[in-house]
Amino acid sequence: MKWQHLAGTVLLALAGATVWAEPAQPPVKKLPLPGEAFTVAGRTAFLIEAKVEPGQPKGWVWYAPTLPNLPGPEERWMFERFMRAGISIAGVDVGESYGSPAGRKLFSELYREMTGKRGFASKPVLLGRSRGGLMTLSWAADNPDKVAAFAGIYPVCSVASYPGLAKAAPAYGLTGDELKQRLPEFDPVDRLAPLAKAKVPLFAIHGDVDTVVPLDSNSGLVKNRYKALGGPMELLVPKGQGHTMWDGFFRCEELVAFVIRHAGNPGN
Repeated sequence: MKWQHLAGTVLLALAGATVWAEPAQPPVKKLPLPGEAFTVAGRTAFLIEAKVEPGQPKGWVWYAPTLPNLPGPEERWMFERFMRAGISIAGVDVGESYGSPAGRKLFSELYREMTGKRGFASKPVLLGRSRGGLMTLSWAADNPDKVAAFAGIYPVCSVASYPGLAKAAPAYGLTGDELKQRLPEFDPVDRLAPLAKAKVPLFAIHGDVDTVVPLDSNSGLVKNRYKALGGPMELLVPKGQGHTMWDGFFRCEELVAFVIRHAGNPGN
């Protein structure tokens, strides 16, 4: 029997049966600025691409957490300034992986997509908001030679602090007790030495009354340990601020300047 071609459909043979199916649709993602949604390793990723002159390096910021509602409209101010500086923004949804090896593996898939197929710089600036800090810092500790810098907005830096070992353990394929015993293998605050050795600059803005992601066990602890290891870090501590949507976190001139300075030199 001769089948006529039908536009927009695919003929599949499954278990001896003929099945008609629509081709896979590209992912859809709401973004604070116009951009592209695409798929990496079966996960939704995004790219908000800045215009650069032909032949010029393509610097980029790697944002996390990329979740269905993130990045959000509060990131628009920052992103606009990155774009004006010729710096693109990208990310991939790795779910609530809490910096686990499985989540880091998916991060590596995005890195290959961006630096290989899409021709972006080999050293992005990682930008972690809240639990995005766990994702970005954990990957950075594995890949210090692939990171220009890290910036955080009240970033989670210790899985023991947030979400806590019991809640995070399933993402690691462990029990809470097992994760506790192996914490130095996984927790960013215990894995700073490779970043310090590579002199990767860090920056964070973190309120002093944050009860969700406490300063002292996250950005503050990283600052102390990183300094002891000889690594450079700048920490801004706005007084009286917690884990909130305060504009100062998302319209931080110092953070934007830090990101542009390091992402704007992608040939490093």
